[in-house]
Amino acid sequence: MLVKIYPENPNPREIDKVVNIMRDGGLVIYPTDTVYAIGCDALNVRAVEKICQMKGVNPQKSNLSIICYDLSNLSEYAKVSNAAFKLMKKNLPGAFTFILPTSSELPKIYKNRKEVGIRVPDNA
Repeated sequence: MLVKIYPENPNPREIDKVVNIMRDGGLVIYPTDTVYAIGCDALNVRAVEKICQMKGVNPQKSNLSIICYDLSNLSEYAKVSNAAFKLMKKNLPGAFTFILPTSSELPKIYKNRKEVGIRVPDNA
C-alpha cells in the first residue's frame, strides 16, 4: 500500500492509516533529513525483527536507531545525562545520531544492548 503524506498539508486520515499500519507491526518508508529510512514501532519486537530480516542482520546484534519526534520522548528509550541533553538540545533536530545507554523501558530485543542510537531528524 502506498500512502503519500504531504508535509505542506498533511491529510489526517492518511496519517491515521500509517499509524495503524505501524501499530499492527507494519513497516513504513519515510524521508529523514539525510536519506529515506525503513521504520516501524520501535517497541514492537516483531516489527523490529522484520526490519532486521529485510536487512539480513541479526536483531540481537544489529545497531538500529530509534527516531524520536523531539527531545521530550528520549527518556522512553535511553538514559540521558544532563551533559548529553545539553549537547543534544544544541544540535537537534538534525542529521545526528546520539549513542546513549539503553533505558529499562525498551523491550526484550534491546536488553542485551548497553547502548542505542537516538535520532531527532530535521524533517517534518
